[in-house]
Amino acid sequence: MTARGFDPKAMAGKSPAPERRVEVLVIGAGPAGVAAAIEAAAGGAQVLLVDENPAPASLMGLDVPHYYGGRQTGAGHVRARLIEQVFKANPALETAFEAGVDIELGVCCWGAWVPGYGLAALPGPLAGLADEMRAWMVGFDRLILATGARDVAFAFPGWDQPGVMGARALQALIDTYDAFAGRRLAILGAGDLARQTAALALDRGLEVVALIDIAGGAPGLAAGLAPGVEILTGHVPVAASGGVDGVERLTVRDLVTGDERTLTCDTVVQAISLTPVIDLLDVLGARLAMQPTLGGHVPVSPDGAATSLAEVFIAGDVAGAPGGGGVSRKAAEASGRRAGRLVLASLGRAVRGDEPPAPTDAAADAVALQQAWTRVLMASTEDSVILCQCEAVSRASLLGVRPPDYLGPPSASMAARDLGRLLEDGAASPDQIKRLTRAGMGPCQGRRCREQVALTLACAAGRPAAAIALAGYRPPVRPLPLSVLAAWDEDPIMARHWDVWFGIKGQWTPYADIGGEREALYDGLFGGESPL
Repeated sequence: MTARGFDPKAMAGKSPAPERRVEVLVIGAGPAGVAAAIEAAAGGAQVLLVDENPAPASLMGLDVPHYYGGRQTGAGHVRARLIEQVFKANPALETAFEAGVDIELGVCCWGAWVPGYGLAALPGPLAGLADEMRAWMVGFDRLILATGARDVAFAFPGWDQPGVMGARALQALIDTYDAFAGRRLAILGAGDLARQTAALALDRGLEVVALIDIAGGAPGLAAGLAPGVEILTGHVPVAASGGVDGVERLTVRDLVTGDERTLTCDTVVQAISLTPVIDLLDVLGARLAMQPTLGGHVPVSPDGAATSLAEVFIAGDVAGAPGGGGVSRKAAEASGRRAGRLVLASLGRAVRGDEPPAPTDAAADAVALQQAWTRVLMASTEDSVILCQCEAVSRASLLGVRPPDYLGPPSASMAARDLGRLLEDGAASPDQIKRLTRAGMGPCQGRRCREQVALTLACAAGRPAAAIALAGYRPPVRPLPLSVLAAWDEDPIMARHWDVWFGIKGQWTPYADIGGEREALYDGLFGGESPL
């Protein structure tokens, strides 16, 4: 076989070297991630633990990484204070530091890759990290993803104003940041997540006006809650209204009688369901599968820790949020320890003893619950309600497969199409709908609308939500300024030939002629290569 020569116009061999390499990289410093990092470090591995908290105020305003709903106080702008609060809220971080774990807070992971099909040019497994100022690459031997779960949001009139937020965001603002601006809460949902959210709020001296759920009566729901917390089962939110500071009132409707009543509140917390944060797993190419009892798409795993990629492991809620409510802290820590031990074993290190997966009770179908909420809201509110806040895509635009109104009236051909005609060609694809309507293209990257777009498509098509394909993720999986992502240390050979890769001046040169005698002809005709 003839050895290949160096091709100056190919990407191979030109990837910038990572700034550093670690044996074990852990993404997420919640209970599972910290436990995994401590376990791996105790076994002698070099461990880097990264967490995007405290999130910059600019990202919190975009509801990233959580659905904050504009209810953070001005304390969210004081980074030094937030870092102190993160350590105060998570004492295990100090234990990890004392165990030799390298900890970087306020750093997000925006992409991760392992060598494989289409990525043969990679020098090894890589993760892209970034803070507010710059982005860089870190190499790793093993990666543990403990990225948790996030809130599934649901649209109703007025949900796009400050004061409507998610349960995990409320937990972050109260527990992690001590920066919650609300005082009087109405909570949507009646499951474990809603009860935990109510208990947390009451424990911090906040007022919980009511728990509101579309299902009928739930015996024992009020047990353990403070007197005065009203339980409104068989009700649906139909309007949130307020002033310049956001929500002041929530109107709910009795699904049996049709009667409406208004609750006075400054915050509406959506505590209906969680879904695992699998964006990095999708970018990595790990096998994923819909698991309705675990809140949505989850990584395929034989033991709740290993994945289809030999270098990648999972811990905590990213492995699945049972019943859509998430795992307990104790279960998350056990999951983290197990992942840490499996990583040590994969590296050939001595392991103190395996920890079997914690037994779990049978979980309810969380995705069916999500679809039930979507179906009731579609029947109870006008289709003019906005589904995608970033791009102002209404439910009507989604069902009509039209671009958002801000782009002007649709053409005759666009106006003639709708979801029904699209479904004649096959099952609805969220990625296709995204391209046609822009739903999910905004800076929040679908964190408020991704699930409800898929759920709306399922309801409109008369299909179970599990039948709708997962909308693909692309790096960066966090919204980053171009100034942060810019690679100023570009290889000189790469800079010289960028016109070939990006199709600028040399875009008309046939691939077969690149590097041949005829290339000069095209260079002469179309301006040659970039002088950069």
